[in-house]
Amino acid sequence: MQKYVCDVCGYVYDPAEGDPDNRIVAGTLFDDLPEDRVCPPCGVGKEEFSPED
Repeated sequence: MQKYVCDVCGYVYDPAEGDPDNRIVAGTLFDDLPEDRVCPPCGVGKEEFSPED
């Protein structure tokens, strides 16, 4: 599963873990996150994330 990193603060979204603190279950792909999803630490939108190398 592809991880995505916030270009602003470096937060990594790992779909294998999801984001249980924000009710995103493990196994949720980045593309399946709501369009209004924001980065938990810094609040930027999904457009500020890039696939992790």
